Amino acid sequence: MPSDSAWHQLATAAWEVRAHAHVHGKTQVGAAVLSAQGAVYTGCNVEHRFRSHDVHAEVNALTAMVSAGHAQAVAVLVASSRDRFTPCGGCLDWVFELGGAGCLVAFQREREGPITVFRADELMPHYPH
Repeated sequence: MPSDSAWHQLATAAWEVRAHAHVHGKTQVGAAVLSAQGAVYTGCNVEHRFRSHDVHAEVNALTAMVSAGHAQAVAVLVASSRDRFTPCGGCLDWVFELGGAGCLVAFQREREGPITVFRADELMPHYPH
């Protein structure tokens, strides 16, 4: 379980990268991933004008981790100014692929606001392991 300071570091990084989101809609999303080696990787959503190939923030951050040579995520924090937000099924597929059922998935809807944390298998309890 990441420490309080690690969650704060992830939240800060996710909100900072969220500002770079390329959106055609109204929902900017930032994500930060903590690798098993303790490094932090970030990503934001990048939407395509034809909406057929959007890149979600969680996948952007997870693939940045892999590109840097790390293969295991222990936590993913998503920052979005929405009342309710969870990764979509496709993003959760990537969380399971690179973090496993025990990967922690957290949400923060406002800077410095409360962080809600779930295990990946709580969000998709019937995912094949």
